[in-house]
Amino acid sequence: MTHEDSTDSSGAVELADLYGLLRLRLAESEPPYDVEAGLARFGQWVRDQSTSKSNAAAGGFDSALLSPIPPWRFIGRAREFNRLLSAAANGTGIGLIFSGKAGIGKSRLLRESVAALSTDRLAIWTASANIATASLPLGGLAQVLPSEQPPGLTAAGLLRWAVEALNQQAAGRPIVLAIDDAHLLDPSSAALVYLMARDEGATVVGTVRSGEEVPAPIRALWMDDLVDLSELEALSVDDVRRMLGQLLGGDVESTSAERLWRLSEGNPLLLREVVLAAKEAGDFVESFGVHRWTGRVELAPSLTDLIDMRIGQLTPGLRTVVELAALGEPIGVDLLVSATNAADVELAEERGLIRVVQSDRRANVRLTHPLYGEVVRRRCPVTRQRRLEAQLADLVEAVGARRRDDLLRVAVWRLESGTAQDPMQLLMAGAQAFAGFDLPLATRLARAAFDAGGGFGAAELLATMLMFGDQQHEALAVLDSVEELSRRSFRARWLVVRGLVNYWGLGSESTPDDLTIETKALDDPADESRVRSAEAVMRLHNLETAEALRLARAVLDRPASPVAARALALCAFAHLQAVKGELRASERTATAVLADAQLWRTDMPYIQFALELAQGTRLAIAGDLAGIDAVVLDELADLADTGDFRLGSGFLSILRAQAARLRGQTGEALRTSVQACAFLATSRIYAGLAHAERAHAHAMRGEVDEAQAAMADSDAARASNMAIFYPWREQARAAVLSSADDFPGAAQVLRTLVWQLRIDGLAGHEVAALHDLVRLGRASEPIGWPEEHDPEQSVAGRLGELAATLDGDLPEIMSLHAKAAAGRSGPDLLVAADLFKAKGLWVYAAEAATSAAELLRQTRTAQQAGAAKRLAADLLSYCDMLRTPALGMSRPALDDRERQIARLAASGLSSRTIADELFLSTRTVENHLQRVYAKIGVARREPDRPSKTGASGV
Repeated sequence: MTHEDSTDSSGAVELADLYGLLRLRLAESEPPYDVEAGLARFGQWVRDQSTSKSNAAAGGFDSALLSPIPPWRFIGRAREFNRLLSAAANGTGIGLIFSGKAGIGKSRLLRESVAALSTDRLAIWTASANIATASLPLGGLAQVLPSEQPPGLTAAGLLRWAVEALNQQAAGRPIVLAIDDAHLLDPSSAALVYLMARDEGATVVGTVRSGEEVPAPIRALWMDDLVDLSELEALSVDDVRRMLGQLLGGDVESTSAERLWRLSEGNPLLLREVVLAAKEAGDFVESFGVHRWTGRVELAPSLTDLIDMRIGQLTPGLRTVVELAALGEPIGVDLLVSATNAADVELAEERGLIRVVQSDRRANVRLTHPLYGEVVRRRCPVTRQRRLEAQLADLVEAVGARRRDDLLRVAVWRLESGTAQDPMQLLMAGAQAFAGFDLPLATRLARAAFDAGGGFGAAELLATMLMFGDQQHEALAVLDSVEELSRRSFRARWLVVRGLVNYWGLGSESTPDDLTIETKALDDPADESRVRSAEAVMRLHNLETAEALRLARAVLDRPASPVAARALALCAFAHLQAVKGELRASERTATAVLADAQLWRTDMPYIQFALELAQGTRLAIAGDLAGIDAVVLDELADLADTGDFRLGSGFLSILRAQAARLRGQTGEALRTSVQACAFLATSRIYAGLAHAERAHAHAMRGEVDEAQAAMADSDAARASNMAIFYPWREQARAAVLSSADDFPGAAQVLRTLVWQLRIDGLAGHEVAALHDLVRLGRASEPIGWPEEHDPEQSVAGRLGELAATLDGDLPEIMSLHAKAAAGRSGPDLLVAADLFKAKGLWVYAAEAATSAAELLRQTRTAQQAGAAKRLAADLLSYCDMLRTPALGMSRPALDDRERQIARLAASGLSSRTIADELFLSTRTVENHLQRVYAKIGVARREPDRPSKTGASGV
């Protein structure tokens, strides 16, 4: 639900959509409201808000000291919105008050809910309390009471007069009192609100601020069960992403949204101020319509002043505590106490300036809000900041820097304070920063180590970081500066890094051959293994799988091979095993690499990226969507915490897009694939794959022109030295042809792909390509192998052959689907649909169920046909816009509310139960369900009837 306003929250749909949704809500409510009158009020309200300015309410964190800003539309808070709406409109007299932190959006939520109510049916009195009226009798409700009060009344008489006045104005309608910031009501107003609720049956809805003293009559409302009290939580990261998209006029990449969500802690007001300042400063970069935040935090003066007010006056001791926490967080409590004194630390915690969080066995101190740190650090003089950072480094080193991350923290403090003297410390910290995906910090530390005389090791790390940062020519210049040194002692390492820059950075296809020649001049077997391991990975990506396998085995068979060389060779093995369909072996190999991470991370930190590529490939081929989710969640958090590692973010976005596509969530697949294209706009590594994934998403949505354009971009961006990704690109090409109804062309692309995959021995990919032929209705057709294979072998036959030898359950399920389709067995297709559903592969499941329903209908097996149709409807309710040959038509996309209700209905809940859970009327639920059934092609839902478990059937 969305409305237009200029404070407190967010939104993502057009005003026309809002208008239609409001009309729908008013029309479907029980009893129905006056739709036209409500819309007229709403239209006037929008016009008023579009010209209004932000009010600086005294003492109000929600609006104080803020300059006028562009309007934000309301988004999210669906459950809270409906709770307020239901409480106000149900006539029971039991109200609802939301409490929450300053700026969390309480006031906006209250206004949006009240605006959707009908003043014809209800007498709605709205008031906003503030400090200015807190000392005036009935000042908090002056907005709703008659302007002229009878003279000479006692306090009790004044209350009786106010009660009668409100009842007279209500003219028999149920009364709703909507009180914003009720904790600021004067005593008389608070007493009046309580009396109206207790004695007159008025419904009270409102807000109070967490942590503030609340007048006794207002507290009595929930103590006497006249209202429910509920805490309003911060916005979710998805809500924040939609807010950002609204303000910036386009999609926002996930890591930027995650970082801004953490910085603002989901507070709409703080988020808005940070984003507007960053936007004005040009700190958002746009590519392919996706906005990326640079990470620089700009704070408007109004917000800085406001945070200063929240921090308050600080004694010298308190200031030191806060500054050390800001510069060193998380910092151990014991260290902070030793640097200051216990009394000041305790006082800082009491005043809400710091908080103590437990991390393993260490109690760490953080500032109460991330933005406090931004303000404190900017307020701290440079010389003082440098002294404090040097003090922090001394403190941690004095206790032994026992934790792994202490090395990085100390190195950064030394660098910031100008006390860095040990290039080895900087170098090791730089490697650690890269292992944590913080490319900018790793580059900075490596450059400092290089400038401090770190020699070849610093040059090696710096060149690697520059390559990942798309600064290949500068990387070569750094390597050239130490070439003479490398000839004496570090030739193998120099060859490897230069090979990385040339092959992946500059796309030089001759690099593996060059390494072969250069390796012959190496005398040390360990050095030779180091170069051979890098060459093995390059050969693999160039699809020279046999040579890659030979090189990797040679490294592993040589006892002199260093740990890092073995790890890189194992990464090549794990990747090769995954594409061959040897999934269990691939997982074991990757686990072995990870077990030795402490031994190779500082030596060859880029192994981490080769490992993640192998693991991601395995999960995608296995259809392990839960595994992909876990990888993305874990690594996305790391990326969101760090810097601009576009290559890592791009690969994660491709993985997310693949998982979303297999779930039928084509909107998410498109969004994340476009993000990948934006990340990889200058990349020679994954750009072609990112565009192919974008083309696949468009194709599944039936967006033919866009799909064809994206496929053309993929062809243009294709890197010949990344041939290992060709199966996914050709599957996308077939999907694009299918979207244009060129089914013979799509089938031929897939047959050719299957032939090539068999030649290359990539059986894991071959299974997926064969299954795409099944989805095109070619399960029983011969593949048409070249002469050396059986030309009459069918698609289903080859799938069965592979399923008998490959790891994992997906080949078996796909083979079952193929056999059922070839044999036109409706019951077996239903079994396949259930198995796909269990894996979360909703597109495949819906296609199998749809085919089963059609076959069972033809055989007049009505009961099974109905079950298949209901299963297909259930599965499609999880999907977005979806058009595939097996479904036979494009299904209109369900909106969020329709999808929510459809899922509850599919789980067996009755319409009445759904209505109660979502705070809607039963009629509204039924209307939504009718639209759902019309979109997904289901005639009707079976009537609600109790089951053995108390739920209803679908």
